[in-house]
Amino acid sequence: MVGAMRMQDLIERAKNKGPIRLAVVGAGQGLVLDALEQARSIGLVEPCLIGNTGEVTALAKQHGWDPNATCIAAVNGESAAAETAVRLAHERRVDAVMKGNIHTDVLMRVLLHEADGLRVPGRRASHVFLVEVPTYPKLLCITDAAVNIAPDLSAKAQLLQNAVEVTRAIGIERAKAAILSAVETVNPAISSTLDAAALTLMARRGQIQGALVDGPLAFDNAISAVAAKEKGIVSDVAGDADIILVPDLVSGNVLVKNLEYLAGATLAGVAVGLAAPVILTSRADPVPARLSSIALAALLHTGVVSKPAAERSDVRSVTSIAPQPEAACCPLPS
Repeated sequence: MVGAMRMQDLIERAKNKGPIRLAVVGAGQGLVLDALEQARSIGLVEPCLIGNTGEVTALAKQHGWDPNATCIAAVNGESAAAETAVRLAHERRVDAVMKGNIHTDVLMRVLLHEADGLRVPGRRASHVFLVEVPTYPKLLCITDAAVNIAPDLSAKAQLLQNAVEVTRAIGIERAKAAILSAVETVNPAISSTLDAAALTLMARRGQIQGALVDGPLAFDNAISAVAAKEKGIVSDVAGDADIILVPDLVSGNVLVKNLEYLAGATLAGVAVGLAAPVILTSRADPVPARLSSIALAALLHTGVVSKPAAERSDVRSVTSIAPQPEAACCPLPS
């Protein structure tokens, strides 16, 4: 059953598709190499380590890697490392990019550069957390908790479409998307309820594709059928959500950190809407989270590659907008 997929299933599915070429920005960190070693040993990745040559080479030797047989791109400085990863992606020498020991804001500033970054015309970059919570029966996508600060209605439509792309990559043909607010009724005093109602109608009229959308829904109604029933909510999404679209970055970040540290959740994090998947993990993330993120990026890459050429070239969707201003995207340092 697809709906019951867990992180290990995700890793197995990605492993069966063969390794992706992964540019690792700031590879000079033990946790990063631990995760890469596991990913490489099961056939998930062929890594290209980007960073200070002496530092990366010494760590590679400690982890039993042969530096002469490992792709190591020698750079000094975080911005230079990020620029090298972008160049490799433009030259199609790597399939995805992974954040290592580098600040997220430095990496994303380079990736989102208007002329030289990895932006795709007509698309908004966003972040999706794929969350495995022991008390929830399936994987849950939460967006956006890391990149877009206070998205308006148009931006939320694109964030939702990006999240649908992630759910399709893991095998969900028609995801159930809950548009989150503090209440489940439309209240003009709470702008997120108005956006939720508009997104629900937009999905019904084909402006958002590939998902069953409902909102506004409070978090308990989105993930608990019991709570929804007690409140008299009749919805095909309530209690069974695959996607949670949060009102803003702050509420999303608080939600995922609560799930991680208080509910024992494992988080896989990827930035989408760019020319290549970008794995954005915290520098403190454990190996299982990094491994899951690599698997998700691999599935996103193979999903795009398997599309017909005409579909891959049609980058504009029904939710396309003008290029986003830099002020609309301010990734959290982590």
